[in-house]
Amino acid sequence: MAVEPEKQRLLKQHKETHFTAGEVVRDIIIGVSDGLTVPFALAAGLSGANATSSIVLTAGIAEVAAGAISMGLGGYLAAKSEADHYAKELKREQEEIVAVPDIEAAEVAEILAQYGIEPHEYGPVVSALRKQPQAWLDFMMRFELGLERPDPKRALKSALTIAIAYILGGLVPLVPYMFIPRAQDAVLASVVLTVAALLVFGYAKGHFTGNKPFRSAFQTALIGVLASAAAFGLAKAVQG
Repeated sequence: MAVEPEKQRLLKQHKETHFTAGEVVRDIIIGVSDGLTVPFALAAGLSGANATSSIVLTAGIAEVAAGAISMGLGGYLAAKSEADHYAKELKREQEEIVAVPDIEAAEVAEILAQYGIEPHEYGPVVSALRKQPQAWLDFMMRFELGLERPDPKRALKSALTIAIAYILGGLVPLVPYMFIPRAQDAVLASVVLTVAALLVFGYAKGHFTGNKPFRSAFQTALIGVLASAAAFGLAKAVQG
């Protein structure tokens, strides 16, 4: 059904600026945060055990590769499960609209009443939806079950985004070990570089997620520092 010309004109004049890349940002946050923290802690722990830079670098790259595969697979399975759940609920809702249409219509009325719409106002809406099964189904999925139709390519996109973000984050703490032969010296440069990256990443994360950027930057860096300090201290304790 077409929108009235006057309303179409108003819609064209008003351009909304909502942030709509939430799922991609979430995947990047998951990948980069783990990528920065886990290899950072591993490198610090091995450095504390007096391993050479080549050993730290080899172990770090192996961990980044394994972590990227694991995290990417986790993202794929999570998105696939979400899509499977949506398909299952969609089929069930389709069957209910056919089998018990009066009950489903009553549920539409109940939903609209929760928004303060009076019976004489939502009555025509309910009748109109009953004449359009697909619109009725979409309404029930969104407003009764709170489910949005997932992107069919979401699982693959999520897997690739998380894996690439993990690799990019994981290489940051390993860069100093590529150029500094002595691990005990490289770990200091790794700490400075990774903390700086954690601060920048934390600030960006806070900006995109609506949290306080500086607070987010501090929290993200603190978690990374605590993880690496724990790994370094544990390695020293075991060695001693």
